[in-house]
Amino acid sequence: MAIRAVVFDFGVVLFDWNPHHLYRKLIADDLEREWFLNNICTQAWNTEQDAGRTLAEATRCLIAQHPEFETLIRAYYDRWHEMLQGPLSGGVEILLALHAARMPLFGLSNWSAETFPYARKHFPFLSCFRDIVVSGEVSQIKPDAAIYNTSFGQIRMHLPDIKPDQVVFIDDVLGNVEAAIALGWQGIHHVSLEHTRKCLTTLGVRGVAFTST
Repeated sequence: MAIRAVVFDFGVVLFDWNPHHLYRKLIADDLEREWFLNNICTQAWNTEQDAGRTLAEATRCLIAQHPEFETLIRAYYDRWHEMLQGPLSGGVEILLALHAARMPLFGLSNWSAETFPYARKHFPFLSCFRDIVVSGEVSQIKPDAAIYNTSFGQIRMHLPDIKPDQVVFIDDVLGNVEAAIALGWQGIHHVSLEHTRKCLTTLGVRGVAFTST
């Protein structure tokens, strides 16, 4: 079955987002910084905001639990843009090649509704997407099936007769890829530019012919 749409995750695939980019400026010691991000401002805590909780509520609750870290906790969202270093050239290279080949492109990202407007404003390559599902905007989150169904419904608004196996999803988190495959999509676990390009070529996707480097 020919691939008729490509769906991209954003973080680590298209964007270099990492809390360490900010907290290296705030916590010089590597072990202290690792401890803080593994125990206070954790990825699990951030995921709650990706699922729809407001940044203000998240910050208030965490400070109530750990008042001794108030300044560092507030910095997480007050200076969030410093975690977003910019586009990842490899993933964006694939995106632009597919866009030039007129492949319908869609986004599916776990991202806060309050921080995503910054990305829309500052990264023009997002205009390549016909539509984007942002978890915080729909109060659904990967790897739950509901957000994939929302994305597929969005895709069908553009391609009414498309089948699940005509969609390929690219994500750096294996569990998110497996969730898409369980719903009948094709899936690519993004571990490198070369691997993703090769998988797309194997699937017959035009515009990304694999060249070894």
